[in-house]
Amino acid sequence: MQLGPSELILNEDGSIYHLNLLPEDLADTIILVGDPQRVERVSSHFDSIEVKKTKREFVTHTGIYKEKRISVISTGIGTDNIDIVLNELDALVNIDLKKREIKKGKTTLKLLRIGTSGALQDEIPVDSFLLSELALGFDSVLHYYSSEPVRRREIEQAFLEQTKWSSDFSTPYVVGCNQDLLEHFSEQGIILGFTGSNVGFYGPQGRQLRLRSKDSQLHDKLNSFSFNGRKLTNLEMETSALYGLSALMGHQAISLNAIIANRASLTFSEKPRNTVDRLIKWTLDKLVNY
Repeated sequence: MQLGPSELILNEDGSIYHLNLLPEDLADTIILVGDPQRVERVSSHFDSIEVKKTKREFVTHTGIYKEKRISVISTGIGTDNIDIVLNELDALVNIDLKKREIKKGKTTLKLLRIGTSGALQDEIPVDSFLLSELALGFDSVLHYYSSEPVRRREIEQAFLEQTKWSSDFSTPYVVGCNQDLLEHFSEQGIILGFTGSNVGFYGPQGRQLRLRSKDSQLHDKLNSFSFNGRKLTNLEMETSALYGLSALMGHQAISLNAIIANRASLTFSEKPRNTVDRLIKWTLDKLVNY
């Protein structure tokens, strides 16, 4: 069955609509970053670059790092952008764009998010690296798909009960990272985390500037939630959708976080750029051996 032009949207040159990429532009190992300017900070380590494409906030560089072909793509901020990026990446490898037909054989992508995050627990130091083993999504993206097979329903229910979660908010969901990538990237000094992905940076994360939060206890609820001794470790805005959609599509995904702030101690990194750059180099070197 052919996919209609309103569903699979292509540009005049046949590239996928938002990312502006052709299948041959993409490596099967992909680093995802939020900030478009961070793409060049990753690709500056490449030995060679063969593809540079940009459309809107989506910047892509594909090249070679120590004989391994890697793409790095900026997603912009938020799980809504992750929905666009993941669906279009999957389309590039698992849909014949010319015939507009889903391929019989499926290609698995390796997706690694390198992002910044703020810790919730006082014992997580600023400038540390955190790998999100689990993600708690406060967005609604995964609820628009048949997501039950990849969700951790017991943890979801415990969160609703412990926090007395308002029905006016989106129903949270819990998903896990890819176990093979988790095993490869786990090493001494890497914190294994339980990451909350929010739908905004201020109110949805319990920050109050001029607008008052509807739930004045929101930050405390997130900080105190515990399931079998595991607490939420950090907050950001992309990991839950990345994990959920990747699992549903059959791709491998992990989220690596540079902890540049600690909400409990009200501290912020003095050199956040250096911390992110160290995480970028560490990730690239680990990828070479995967």
